[in-house]
Amino acid sequence: MNAETTVAAREFTVQLSATARGARLARLLATEQLRAWRLPFEDAAHVVAELAANAATHGRVSGRDFHLSLTATESTLRVEVTDTRGDQLPEVQRAFPEGESGRGLVLVEALADHWGVTSGPAPRKTVWAELLLVPEVPEAPEGALTGTRSTTSR
Repeated sequence: MNAETTVAAREFTVQLSATARGARLARLLATEQLRAWRLPFEDAAHVVAELAANAATHGRVSGRDFHLSLTATESTLRVEVTDTRGDQLPEVQRAFPEGESGRGLVLVEALADHWGVTSGPAPRKTVWAELLLVPEVPEAPEGALTGTRSTTSR
């Protein structure tokens, strides 16, 4: 008899104001949640920061918030940011203007293994990114010998 072990997905969702402060808070909350889950957070924090900043800047509708969702399975972290500007879909800008903005989705594209946009339900859109989770190699106990063993015949 073969037994399959499945690990339930871990989920975190929060509603934040579509402001620069809300975008900063999204990054901080995501970082703390990923730390609590003992998952790598550096790349994910950058992805959350960019998607949340886009929601606060381009997806902002007065009086409307955005939602941040994190879903972690055994192999993947999915980041979703939902705003209420489904009529404005994001585009990656390849030629950078002299300004300080316009590079966010290029960064998301570089850090995420997959990303995209899902429209609806009206008037919303969700920009999502998936990062593959590499299992961490446990550290060797202090004083333990590490390395590979080889034998030599004489």
